[in-house]
Amino acid sequence: MSSSKTAGAKQKQKIRIIIQSFDHRVLDQSVARIVKTANSTGAMIAGPIPMPTRISRVCVHRSPHVDKKSMDQFESRTHKRLIDIINPTAKTVDELKRINLPAGVDISLKIGA
Repeated sequence: MSSSKTAGAKQKQKIRIIIQSFDHRVLDQSVARIVKTANSTGAMIAGPIPMPTRISRVCVHRSPHVDKKSMDQFESRTHKRLIDIINPTAKTVDELKRINLPAGVDISLKIGA
């Protein structure tokens, strides 16, 4: 019994990072910065994995009363990337908290076993 408890305690620790932005160039620069930071602290990295781009389209009438058939079409694309950091050290977590990302980049961290 005691050997199974110690085996369960030695599971790999993992940090899952999901980054999203409207601009793919800024997103790729941020991902490169995160990967470089994690590599410098000696953690293993899986990714970056590109996730499907979410496209939202909106059609709006140009005029409220006349020319009902005339419409403007707008589109917004949200690009996402997934990075897994396997067996992070305390230094890795501290460096990731200190990282300065540009405006318009949303980051979500999940720490799990």
